[in-house]
Amino acid sequence: MKKFKTESQKLLDLMINSIYTNREIFLRELVSNASDAVDKLYFASLTDSDIQLNRADLRILVSFDADARTVTVSDNGIGMTQDQLDKNLGTIAHSDSMAFKADNAERQGDDVDIIGQFGVGFYSAFMVAKKVRVVSRAFGSDEAWAWESNGVDGYTIEPAARDEHGTDVVLTLKDNTDDESFDEFLTEYGLKNLIKRYSNYVRYPIQMEVTKTREVLKPEVIGEEGDTEDTPASPEYETYAELDTINSMIPIWKRQKSEVTPEEYAEFYKADFHDFADPAATFSIHAEGALSYDALLFIPSRAPYDLYSKDFKKGLALYSSNVLIMEKCEELLPDHYNFVRGVVDSQDLTLNISRETLQHNSQLRAIAKRIEKKVTSELKKMLENDRDTYETFFQNFGRGLEFGIYHSYGALKSELSDLLLFWSAKQKKRVTFAEYVAAKEEGQTAIYYAIGETVERLEKMPVVKAVLSRGYDVLLCTQDVDEFCFQTMMNYGEGDDALALKNVAGGDLDLATEDEKAAAEAVTKENADLFAAMKEALGDAVSDVAVSSRLTDEPAALTAAGPVSLEMERILSQMPDSPGITSERVLELNATHPVFAALRTAQEAGDDEKVRLYADILYNQALLMAGMPLEDPVAYANEVAGLMK
Repeated sequence: MKKFKTESQKLLDLMINSIYTNREIFLRELVSNASDAVDKLYFASLTDSDIQLNRADLRILVSFDADARTVTVSDNGIGMTQDQLDKNLGTIAHSDSMAFKADNAERQGDDVDIIGQFGVGFYSAFMVAKKVRVVSRAFGSDEAWAWESNGVDGYTIEPAARDEHGTDVVLTLKDNTDDESFDEFLTEYGLKNLIKRYSNYVRYPIQMEVTKTREVLKPEVIGEEGDTEDTPASPEYETYAELDTINSMIPIWKRQKSEVTPEEYAEFYKADFHDFADPAATFSIHAEGALSYDALLFIPSRAPYDLYSKDFKKGLALYSSNVLIMEKCEELLPDHYNFVRGVVDSQDLTLNISRETLQHNSQLRAIAKRIEKKVTSELKKMLENDRDTYETFFQNFGRGLEFGIYHSYGALKSELSDLLLFWSAKQKKRVTFAEYVAAKEEGQTAIYYAIGETVERLEKMPVVKAVLSRGYDVLLCTQDVDEFCFQTMMNYGEGDDALALKNVAGGDLDLATEDEKAAAEAVTKENADLFAAMKEALGDAVSDVAVSSRLTDEPAALTAAGPVSLEMERILSQMPDSPGITSERVLELNATHPVFAALRTAQEAGDDEKVRLYADILYNQALLMAGMPLEDPVAYANEVAGLMK
């Protein structure tokens, strides 16, 4: 028995137990090695006219024996001599494929795609196998040799028999324990699933003998008079075994767009990303240069149920040379585009030794930046050319775009703000910021918005009706992130054309005329004692009681004087670890409303209790109209009932 030539058993133990985090990738590694062996033979046929080869005959065969607990991966590739077995498998981290790529870099072309890089993928087999036997016969040789090892003591190489050139890798799986079971790799379903997941786009057929069913065709029974008797109504079926190609071979993302129908893209999306609905949009990227890659991207037509849960994981499927590296590579997508599905494939990626992650994130960042720009561009096209589809998209995923502006502290404002849609109270439809600005009143210096739970409730708010009455439109916003997004943006537009974003329930909107301001100031001075008494009655619930210059029909409204809006306070209070932040509430009174006259009458009569009662009722009514919870609903109900007696 020969010892491994690294001389360090610790290195082999590292190969088997530390480098790979997922034991099921052993099949991916063995299939990739088989593909490389087939590729090398095909390359040889291209460069040596004496080698006559039909590419259609090249294949990889996967089989299993549940009783013997073996899994076998076979190929009819270039095979290995005795010396090559010793060199390639006896020396850990020696990659014959990497050497082949280096020696033939300028001659390979598109017809050859060598996958191997590090020379350690083979040893992943020992994660699941207690013994590995490799039988190989080099192309053009009459001899076959068998390499065998338990992954612990070393290996042996002995003469063997094989009918044709190629290699068989036979794994004898480990015995099951209380903690681990390896039986999943001894089933037709389990192996087919691994092939489809990791090696579906290997360029050569990966074949397995699979079990199928078919109807038994019964011979016609002819009676004595020559009549054909009817066969039984219920058909009978039999099972049979057939060699089947498991993988798709040609990735859809590497085919010319003109060669793929929208229906084929849709079927690929639904099958690979487990959706029952067609995507809303499909687009691709084909980049060549220092970093070449292909990307096929989809925008779903509906949001997954867990999109906004902590368990949702974003990312694109990452392939290298058609072999799956990561099912969801998070680094390829920014958070605000977490809904995008798709694949990225590049043979230029610098993978780590396990091929499960990347070594150089700069490559990933370059791809991610291009993808982000492409998604933004495609969404703008959808907005301009297919408004109905875009509005449906925004209902599903718009919250994430707003969160992108907020989470980036406004850095993504210029990129994302033109993709946002909001309900226009004046135009009765969803509009963009640009469309709002195009329809604004002459001399208007701000974009007005209101935040609440529903459009219907917002339309009835006194502060919204007050702004509309002056001819200005109001954006009615119902997402919990809207206020945070707007406060981060602060304004929309560039330079002197920028318009401030103002919450209609915020402080002074500066919409009143000079005459209205003067009238409000006069009423405030005249009723200073009344306002002071109401402020004292309401205590810390409000920061001020003042005359409103914006109300028309309602007796009172609640606004916020500081940076924290009423809606922001409501949202923050609902968080599990609420920070306890409150707004500076201002109770604004309509001095032209009959209720104000009743307040003055009570104040002038010295009826402090009635002033307190009226102040409390008006404050609670204002809370309700603003969509805020009442601090003491029972007390409010009793106060209203008291007035009715």
